[in-house]
Amino acid sequence: MAKTLPELRSQIDAVDLELIALLNKRAALAHEVGEIKRVEGSVVFRPDRENQVIANLQASNQGPLKTHSIAIIWREIMSACRALEAPLRVAYLGPAGTFSEQAAIQYFGGSMARVLCVSIDEVFRATAAGSAEFGVVPIENSSEGVISRSLDLLLNSPLHIIGETSFLVRHNLLRLTPLLDDIEVVYAHPQALAQCQDWLSTHLPHADRRAAPSNAEGARLAAANPTWAAIASERAGSEFGLHVVSYAIQDDAFNRTRFAVVCLPQTLAAPQATGNDCVSLIVSVTNRPGAVHDLLVPLKRHKVSMTRFESRPARSGQWEYYFYIDLAGHPSQSNVAAALEELRSLCAFYKVLGTYPLAE
Repeated sequence: MAKTLPELRSQIDAVDLELIALLNKRAALAHEVGEIKRVEGSVVFRPDRENQVIANLQASNQGPLKTHSIAIIWREIMSACRALEAPLRVAYLGPAGTFSEQAAIQYFGGSMARVLCVSIDEVFRATAAGSAEFGVVPIENSSEGVISRSLDLLLNSPLHIIGETSFLVRHNLLRLTPLLDDIEVVYAHPQALAQCQDWLSTHLPHADRRAAPSNAEGARLAAANPTWAAIASERAGSEFGLHVVSYAIQDDAFNRTRFAVVCLPQTLAAPQATGNDCVSLIVSVTNRPGAVHDLLVPLKRHKVSMTRFESRPARSGQWEYYFYIDLAGHPSQSNVAAALEELRSLCAFYKVLGTYPLAE
């Protein structure tokens, strides 16, 4: 005999009570772990350990919950347990509702202490100065390529990359009224304007496109004038009381952005190998024939795959360049270590930006 709706609700309520009891039991155990770490002086946040916990749970899942959902649920549980000691201070581009905030929540969970910054430069400054323990910055977009400012700041920063996260970015047109008519100005971050330029040219050809420090800041500005609109997330729309006039207006349906998680080495050292890792470097070579080709020889010799190669002007006035390189692997692997050592001997400038697990 099928259960009635009241019976099912009563069973759900009973399970919820069991869950809250178990969550509090877990939180108490996590608190004991935190006390031991405090006495030992060891780090509170261990992303490698947390990822392993989630992977084990996903592997043992036999029920209807989706694998991705398990990761989201347990990330929040672990974030809440960490916050019993002291919430992690995480800096990212504000205001509330940015994609950077979404990336920070995806990596650290929602129980972090938010350090909202007005620019990517400020994220680096806050993290390097200790105002935040970690920073989250956009590093690359699948449509528009690398985020140049992030790369430039990594060059001279004492911060290193300890992780990354990425997700599909959905840009929405937001404004005070739910109509597409009479929009005179569209605000967004320059990257978002570039990622939506075809849609804007087709649907709002006469609207003035204005750059904002972030999409969420554009949404805040659009909330001040009924003839203004913004390109931002639904979260930003809710934050500033805006309607979604048109959903997913990005030109590339699979528009994806990578974010790097950065910190001082004394806050968290480079993670151990996971089997799916990346080494990010900045190098330069003397300006001579074949110099760039020679950089690739050690990688081929030691069978190390290069997954990214970008050049940025050195701003020396001599037409010199820095090369940003991502390599697949971890320095604990003998072939990767050998390739890095040989590569370093060929460079006039060599800096490891970080060794970290790749985002799933």
